[in-house]
Amino acid sequence: MKKIALLGLSLLFTLGSLAQETKTTKEAKKATTEKAEKSKKEAEKKKKETEKKATSVKKDSKSKADEASAKGKSTSADAKAKATAKQEETKAKVDAKKAETKAKVETKKADAKTKVKKTEAEEKEDLKETAMSKAAEKKVKDKVTGEYKGKKVFTGPRGGKYYINKNGNKTYID
Repeated sequence: MKKIALLGLSLLFTLGSLAQETKTTKEAKKATTEKAEKSKKEAEKKKKETEKKATSVKKDSKSKADEASAKGKSTSADAKAKATAKQEETKAKVDAKKAETKAKVETKKADAKTKVKKTEAEEKEDLKETAMSKAAEKKVKDKVTGEYKGKKVFTGPRGGKYYINKNGNKTYID
């Protein structure tokens, strides 16, 4: 009974200490969130600018059409002015929509980059070679065909390409 109680307490203490975040991970998370916020703000500014341009173009085209009709030109001239005004309006709308889609794509790209990037510590951890991985490389009888992430790439009997990771396991590459 004592052994079970000690085992349970030791398990709780180890889990509690491992659950703590380090300063570097907190700083990395903070930096990625700040970058994402900046990119979102920039996208919103671009969107507002395009909307302002579209509204100004609409106002200009309406005023031109009004001027043409006020001068009392013939009906064909009025029709031409209205047609050009409509064309300008549609162009402005299309430009605004293009700008909005570009802004959305940029924000999605920024979000994807922040999610995919690993911290420098994680990358170094992946590249570490342990005694297990070195021993596993010695046991492999396959051909060495190159290098990937600082590790030797082997080609298996069926043509699959892999490397030995830090745990000594085969990790296959496309």
